[in-house]
Amino acid sequence: MRTSASLLRSSRRKLVKTIQPRLNPLGTTLYFFMISSPKNSPHSFAYSPCPNDTFCFHHFSQNKKYTTHLHDIETLNEHAFEARYDITKLSFHAWFQLQDTYQLLSVGSAFGDQSGGPLLIQKKTTPLSTDAKIALPGKYTTAHLLFNLRYPNHKNRIFIPFHQIIQAVQTEQADAGVIIHESQFLFKKQNLHCTEDLGKWWAKKTNLPLPLGCLVAKKTLPPQTITTIETQLLQSIQLALKNPKSVWNYVKKNAQELDDTILHKHIQTYVNTLTLKTDPKGLAAIKTLQSLAL
Repeated sequence: MRTSASLLRSSRRKLVKTIQPRLNPLGTTLYFFMISSPKNSPHSFAYSPCPNDTFCFHHFSQNKKYTTHLHDIETLNEHAFEARYDITKLSFHAWFQLQDTYQLLSVGSAFGDQSGGPLLIQKKTTPLSTDAKIALPGKYTTAHLLFNLRYPNHKNRIFIPFHQIIQAVQTEQADAGVIIHESQFLFKKQNLHCTEDLGKWWAKKTNLPLPLGCLVAKKTLPPQTITTIETQLLQSIQLALKNPKSVWNYVKKNAQELDDTILHKHIQTYVNTLTLKTDPKGLAAIKTLQSLAL
């Protein structure tokens, strides 16, 4: 696996930059650079260090045709507005704003189904006032979108890395927080309370699975290349499911939480049939979430 640094040393990359305007949800214009890689150079592939991603994509990342980059989900979202990576994991909330640049892949998405949705947690059990300070894992995360749909009048929001939210609530830097990833299995140890499971709220509202994260590829890639990538990604997930031990050291190396029981719960929650292929029900869920986001 080649790193970004070694790739830069070994190739003379000519970057072709095209400024593209984009309106963000606040109505202001964003400008970002489309970066084109030279022909036959390795494609860049980015995903999060969370257990479901490292479990699914470890075998794929060993292919020398790809350079691998690991970042937390909000960093990946932000990088996508610069079109930094050829293939990347994103929050669906971010992808809704980037569809002119990135194509949704049929494999590798993370859906919740009656469970696994972001959790709203508190230290106290008193009702949240509209001026309560809410800690969220990123402006472009699906967790933020869901919170906004459920609690549109709660505007006092702060954005911090997802793994710091439990501590922020515990130390009362925030009145409440929306937690994702491994944090969903850890908050009870800190004597915190779940005010609402936003995944269950979504299921009751729509009777659909909850689209959380997706894999996307640049639309500038040739169609045959995208088809090949999807095939290789599917094989990577199937290999991990067939032989979990083959990826376990990699999963633990990158996880925020090292307890095997929690890691297994995390993977079982987010690696499911919709990860292998987004079926019509999954597509309907994506369409429904996007319509609500707009």
